[in-house]
Amino acid sequence: MNDQQLLRYSRQIMLPQVDISGQEKLLQAKILIIGAGGLGCPAAIYLAAAGIGQITIYDDDKVDLSNIQRQIAHYTDDVGTEKVISTLETLKKINLDVNVKAKSQRLAGKLLEDEVAQADVVLDCSDNFSTRFDINRACVKHNTPLVSAAAIRFEGQVSIFTPGKNNSPCYNCLYADNGEEMQSCATNGVIAPITGIIGSIQALEALKIVLEIGETLTGRLLLLDGLTMEWQTMKLKKNQNCPTCGC
Repeated sequence: MNDQQLLRYSRQIMLPQVDISGQEKLLQAKILIIGAGGLGCPAAIYLAAAGIGQITIYDDDKVDLSNIQRQIAHYTDDVGTEKVISTLETLKKINLDVNVKAKSQRLAGKLLEDEVAQADVVLDCSDNFSTRFDINRACVKHNTPLVSAAAIRFEGQVSIFTPGKNNSPCYNCLYADNGEEMQSCATNGVIAPITGIIGSIQALEALKIVLEIGETLTGRLLLLDGLTMEWQTMKLKKNQNCPTCGC
């Protein structure tokens, strides 16, 4: 690290769990973010600020005025712009050290497999079940840690799946792939800060995975009720009959 980087990341480096060696791990890390919306925006911003070396973002949507309320990487002037480009410009303003790869397309098939295989951590910030199951299958196949989250109305949830480690369940252990689609913010609404809270937790958990510190949410589902400001934790077990990760 150069002197500017030592100053930029000084508040992290002074943490004994991070130190210079940990910061260097972050600078070498590759994180894949799927979705540049309510969750992907705060996650990307904090990961860039923390000094993740490479952030790859996929999203095939453009910024709509209704997105601005919660998708904090986008500004009013960005309406009509591809979300990944808007996010790229925001991250550049925060930290030029980070190599941001912005891909304005849907991540699927062999491309999904390739990107997951190259990533140290994957953040699922998508908004539909079919994509979530595809991401989960790719992560299980390549033993890539997956930080999965969702937010709607005043509610949020986060969990981590680490295939091949700690007898971790996978996303399919938690939810059955029965072809049903999840509820969306477009039809149910969402309060703005919920996405920020949950997306920030995704970023924190990703940093912990890269640094190999603390206790992650592997095997646990963290639930937030924003109306009562109550947190709950559910313990998750690996389903031995899971069609994705079962024996």
